[in-house]
Amino acid sequence: MTVTGLRAVVTSQGRSAVGQWALRRPVVFLLVVYAVTRVLAFVAMWVAATWFQTPAGVGHLDPSVGDILGGWDSIWYKRVATQGYPVPLPADPNSGLLTYSAWAFYPAFPMMVRALMLLGLPFEVAGVGLNLVLGAVCTLLVWRCFNFALHASPQPARERIALMTGALWCLYPATGILVMPYTEALAGVLIAGSLLLLMQRRYAWVAVLTLALGFTRAAAPAIACAAIAHLFLRWREDRAAGVVPLGGQRVTAALMLVATGVSSLAWPVVVGIISGLPMAFFDVQAAWGQKPESGPFVLWLSWAWEGHGIVGVTILIALVATYIALIMGRHGRWLAVELRVWALAYPLYLLAVVRPITSMWRFLLLDFPIAAVVASVAMRTSTGAKVVAHWRRRVGVVALILLVGLFWFTCALLTYTPWASTPP
Repeated sequence: MTVTGLRAVVTSQGRSAVGQWALRRPVVFLLVVYAVTRVLAFVAMWVAATWFQTPAGVGHLDPSVGDILGGWDSIWYKRVATQGYPVPLPADPNSGLLTYSAWAFYPAFPMMVRALMLLGLPFEVAGVGLNLVLGAVCTLLVWRCFNFALHASPQPARERIALMTGALWCLYPATGILVMPYTEALAGVLIAGSLLLLMQRRYAWVAVLTLALGFTRAAAPAIACAAIAHLFLRWREDRAAGVVPLGGQRVTAALMLVATGVSSLAWPVVVGIISGLPMAFFDVQAAWGQKPESGPFVLWLSWAWEGHGIVGVTILIALVATYIALIMGRHGRWLAVELRVWALAYPLYLLAVVRPITSMWRFLLLDFPIAAVVASVAMRTSTGAKVVAHWRRRVGVVALILLVGLFWFTCALLTYTPWASTPP
């Protein structure tokens, strides 16, 4: 055997040993990947603060990582944690209409940070520390979801693909948001936990987590879609097996469905009761620019048309159609049906109710199946039949592209320029 051949064998055996270790200790592997990517996120913030953040955006001549961490929505969550919500709701003195205020931000995360602040921690330390823990938990839950095989097409290499999916999700370009005092880490835990518990048929716990989600992020309608799909499949499977459909769990299943409905309206109702104005939450959202009354999908289609005409509309529709095809096609079939329904319902819900805004990058952080599709395309053949022999090189290329995206997102969107910035 030549020296080159011997080196190839040793390298191959080394890679195989690392792969086997990761499969034997997936939790440790994912936590290591998570820790490394958090370091990369902080490095990206340091680069952004040092070379991209203008002093005019932070009010002093030496921008730091702390300025990046405490920017944008972090300011409002800090205000909620330290001062609470303003009563009465702020209104424009000229028009009398409700203006933008902290009421547009859900209370679960800032209240958790407020509890940690009782230990003497400043908001930034408490918020970042809490999200570091929640992000790790979310990473493990995402991996567990993808490793769940019920209601999914057979996949011999499921453990390996699920592991790589969890690792690639840690490199999503907007992953720095999971470090900042934002709600994404908490919402990720509640969403991934709800989907996992749903697949495990633990409906009462799904109801609990979904209710908590109602005070964290507006995502319950998509969870409801996944729950309905799950119950439909289980009802059909139980009947085919000759057993009572949902035997012994009909009450908890109904409770789960009710909880998803309550969760969708819980915070708007609370805001309406406290303010005495039933539509107060939606009026505050409108002040921030969210006006869903224009009609579902209309704002995105108008944005594409105004920017590039029929070409823009065609590209937008093609992107959505391609995504749906990937989720429904061979690269999505290895996922459980519940995850695929979430993957369709959540982004379509966003397109229906959210205006065209760069915050969509971080909103899609919670669409975990995007990472699963990317991992499948990188690791498997075009037919999805098996994992290719050179999958490590392909995953490495994808990881490098995502890393570049991480630095781009951090430097371009997490920095603040008073006269030119768009929100992350």
